[in-house]
Amino acid sequence: MAKISLLSLLAIVLLSCNSLKKVGDNEYLVVKNAVYADSVKVNDEELESLIYQKSNSTVLGYPLRLNLYNLAKENPDSLYNAWLNKKENRKKRLDKLLSEKQVERLGESFIVKGLSNWLKDIGEEPTILDTTKTRLSLAKLSAYYQSKGYFTNNTTYEIDSTRHKKVKVNYHIDLGDPYMIDSLTNNISSTAIDSLYFLNSAESLIKEGQQFNLSNFNNERERLTGIFRNSGIRNFQESSITFDILRDTIKAANDQQMNITLNIGDLKTRGENEVTTSAYKVETINKINIYTDYLSANSQDSLYTIDYQDYTIHYSKNFDIKPKTLANAVFFKKDSIYRDVDKIRSSRQLNALNVFKYPNIIFEADSVGNKVNTNIYLAPKTKYALGTNFEVSRSNLRRLGVGLGTTLLIRNIFKGAENLSISANGSYGLLSSNTFEANYFSEFGGDISLDFPRIWFPFINTSRLIPNYTLPKTRIAIGTNFQNNIGLDKQTLNAVIGYNWAPSDFVKHEVELLNIQFVRNVNEERFYNVYTNTYELLDDIADGYEDPDLYPELTDFFEPGDSDTELNLIIPSGTSGFTNAILDGTVNSTTDDFDDVNTIEERRIRLTENNLIFASNYTFNKTNRTGPIDNSFYQFRWKVEGAGNVLSAISSLVPFNKNDDEQLLVFGVPFSQYIKNEFEYVKYWDLKRANVLAARAFFGIAIPYGNSDNIPFVRSYFGGGSNDNRAWFPYSLGPGSTSAINDFNEANLKLAFNLEYRFPVAGDINGAIFADAGNIWNVLDNVEDPNATFDGIASLKDIALGTGLGLRYDFTYFLFRLDLGFKTYNPAEIQSKRWFRDYNFANSVLQIGINYPF
Repeated sequence: MAKISLLSLLAIVLLSCNSLKKVGDNEYLVVKNAVYADSVKVNDEELESLIYQKSNSTVLGYPLRLNLYNLAKENPDSLYNAWLNKKENRKKRLDKLLSEKQVERLGESFIVKGLSNWLKDIGEEPTILDTTKTRLSLAKLSAYYQSKGYFTNNTTYEIDSTRHKKVKVNYHIDLGDPYMIDSLTNNISSTAIDSLYFLNSAESLIKEGQQFNLSNFNNERERLTGIFRNSGIRNFQESSITFDILRDTIKAANDQQMNITLNIGDLKTRGENEVTTSAYKVETINKINIYTDYLSANSQDSLYTIDYQDYTIHYSKNFDIKPKTLANAVFFKKDSIYRDVDKIRSSRQLNALNVFKYPNIIFEADSVGNKVNTNIYLAPKTKYALGTNFEVSRSNLRRLGVGLGTTLLIRNIFKGAENLSISANGSYGLLSSNTFEANYFSEFGGDISLDFPRIWFPFINTSRLIPNYTLPKTRIAIGTNFQNNIGLDKQTLNAVIGYNWAPSDFVKHEVELLNIQFVRNVNEERFYNVYTNTYELLDDIADGYEDPDLYPELTDFFEPGDSDTELNLIIPSGTSGFTNAILDGTVNSTTDDFDDVNTIEERRIRLTENNLIFASNYTFNKTNRTGPIDNSFYQFRWKVEGAGNVLSAISSLVPFNKNDDEQLLVFGVPFSQYIKNEFEYVKYWDLKRANVLAARAFFGIAIPYGNSDNIPFVRSYFGGGSNDNRAWFPYSLGPGSTSAINDFNEANLKLAFNLEYRFPVAGDINGAIFADAGNIWNVLDNVEDPNATFDGIASLKDIALGTGLGLRYDFTYFLFRLDLGFKTYNPAEIQSKRWFRDYNFANSVLQIGINYPF
């Protein structure tokens, strides 16, 4: 109640703030800027960035940061001193009570001074109209349009002061007619440059008949520089490219045509006393020296040299690596022309080996001909690296948990830049209830992984299909995990052989040739202790069979409950005994009870049986994002996975055993067989001033066949959670229109759609408004419940909708996220009560997450 009152008070204070509080009598608050080009309003973030006086930012139309700034005291020191000396004896009494030094510190305290400084830091000063800055903005707008070819534009501004002490500034630009490119000529000094230019002139960004645009000239300089530096002109200077832009005086005075001359001068070299020029020449690579430990290269006695292919490799006694590994990571070739792209690829690949600190590539002109020597200096990282992590956790199942993990990294273990990682982790803590024999839990496990800087495949040379510049990597890993007093006390064993490579910064491929997972449930009899919702369903059915006169054979399956008249099924003897009695006909039951018990038993068997997953998968990732600050991009991911096909194929050669359901067994466990497909698309729109609209669409389906009639729990889909539909907790949504009948609801078909509007609030705090839609269903498996299965377009009415709002705090390295979701459309309710029935704080869901949900 106190928290609600505090939040309400804060809301009242903020809403009651006067945005004009710190606007003087003869001052005006700029509330909006508008740019009009030829009387047409222009909405362009680049143009708005040219305006010096931007209006104060708002959160959903409310000037939050401005009002936070207005809450700050303007001169807290003066106000404190005035208060202190307002009464004659106040300072003396405080000096006697606290001491003179403490009274002085009180004036520097957070309440007196610090709060105001903090409000100013996170707040925003009012934007007061300054016509000098307005005229400067006009000059920048005029220069901007001149860069687009409108050299004769005229600019004016208009101040709209229709509201008290608030103004809107309108900037008007009369563009006039644009200048056009009439002719394009060139003046190129070097013969080598001249030849390269004409070979690539067809792709020029500057063409005759085109409207003048300064950005095209800048982009053309960058294009030509890239061509020259990747065609042997190693030392080409972008400053050598200039343009002469002249108006065509032969044409009529009002015919705004321009003649462009492209100038490419010679190489300029600055000496001690003068600058000399020389013609650019195409250079070829001569000697290639690789120093594997250049920090030890000062002592020549400690080095030995190996010539391998086109490379001379200099070793120290402290570090050794196979020549082939270095040759695969360096893309310069003897007698080939110099290319900038080879330098970039070599640096990337040498960094990707994760055995060197940083590569330093230096070129030296050779005295013979147009040749250049390449020296690559490398500094090895430490061979061993030890990392640890510690965490404290709490959940509805675990009252308190403490975890500790450690990882040992051994670099270059087989002298081919192979990196071995050995990790171990464990956790221990107290359970929230003593459902099990003990009130504690423990979990420990370990992993061993080995990374190769190449695609390792027996008897096949993959370098022709997957070049080394794509940063190919092979990973072989094996791991295990043991649980005690966690669920059914699973023991798992995982093994992976996988590959990944990236042809560019925007495309990545991942292949897991083998992904083997074995899951063993140690304590199957705990099923009804763990899945309490399922137990309650079975116990509710059993309530109709508690009468000892009618069902004496069931008497031993019950024990007293919380009340004198209540009976509960005993776990595990009572639950298994009652289930068997119903299913084998020992007790005559209704058809509905038989079907319900049979469904519960099928779920128990599926979730307690051991799993063997022998899968392979491929993932394709593509994006056009240029960097972490790029907020206008898309991402696409497609993943396909198949399991059990290899084992099924060799079953005709290997006599596998079978169980009663005719399933093939490997090590006594039926292996899973299915095909799984996933598509995910994410799109961001930059709405200017750090406002972003983000959308996500996901579709996934896993179809069992052959040796399976369902999907393993670890490969199925669930709904809800901080990265899904945030109005539902994880595993609590669906399947279909069912009302979370199980503790962990899952299915093999999923649709998800997310839309989120993100905006700055104050300082490093950002806000969000979101809408999440989606659900899970069963399809083409052994589930027959019509409310849980997908039956075509008609089932789309069961798509759940959650809406809400959130806060994010940016810690630079990660983002902490709080989201509050409300059930807007709940398909689990009856048709007439699905909309807004649970749309209240009592039924809201608070989700905590790290980084953005998508």
